[in-house]
Amino acid sequence: MEQKTRPCIVSCSVLKGEIEKLVRQGDLDADLLFISKYFHVDYAQIEKHLRPVIERALKSHPGRVILVYGDLCLGMDNEMQKLVEEYGIVKIDALNCIDCLLGGKGKVEEEDPNHEFMFMGPGMIDFFCDAKEKLKKEGMDDEALKALFSGIKGIVLLDTLDEEQKNKADLETLKTGLKVLDTKKVGLNNLKAVISEAMTRRQ
Repeated sequence: MEQKTRPCIVSCSVLKGEIEKLVRQGDLDADLLFISKYFHVDYAQIEKHLRPVIERALKSHPGRVILVYGDLCLGMDNEMQKLVEEYGIVKIDALNCIDCLLGGKGKVEEEDPNHEFMFMGPGMIDFFCDAKEKLKKEGMDDEALKALFSGIKGIVLLDTLDEEQKNKADLETLKTGLKVLDTKKVGLNNLKAVISEAMTRRQ
């Protein structure tokens, strides 16, 4: 696809490894812009950094911006959809990044209707490893960190990049007190389908 007609994907970097691999494999043809996943739980910071990136993408790719963020990534009160309408762009049909990896359209709610499990892909594992280091510097010990995960029955690992053993080793370093109860080898097809569907709507 010519550069002047290629879409621009604006995404949280929690999916950077997966999206870049889809582009390398030729499964997606798009230019890419990423916003740091380390703002993950701070809605104000996400919006502060997301707006200028969307504006930049619209200047270089007018009418061809695809937003890879979930419905809930700016809050629970439809904030993301309002942002999408404000800028006139297209967003993927998914609740959050985990939903993207499962196929979007609320699949995560079907998989875990009672919110009993922690679903973790590589990007989210990396986010928690980084958060743990920051919290330790602020004086939070392993027991306090475990308390953050209380009420969760266990971890469901989403193996997207064929790195199951690496992912499990990284999870061990987190010392959450949670066991990996299941590994879903989801690969990249679900994410590809979610993004491709949004691209179709853009056309």
